[in-house]
Amino acid sequence: MENITIEKGVVHTVPKDLKEALLSNKGLLEKWNKLTPLARNEWICWTTIVKQPETRKDHIERLSVEIA
Repeated sequence: MENITIEKGVVHTVPKDLKEALLSNKGLLEKWNKLTPLARNEWICWTTIVKQPETRKDHIERLSVEIA
């Protein structure tokens, strides 16, 4: 079994829905892990700060496009 690492932010850990998005796209995960911890932290904050589930889903989709 392959050991997959998902790097976290400076303060925040990666939430479950973002982890699922990263694990479903190997290229995105590789780019995510190459980001600085501060950059990952900003993406995590931007994704989790919204209140509506649909908006959060949109943020994760946009994150996927922007990082790729």
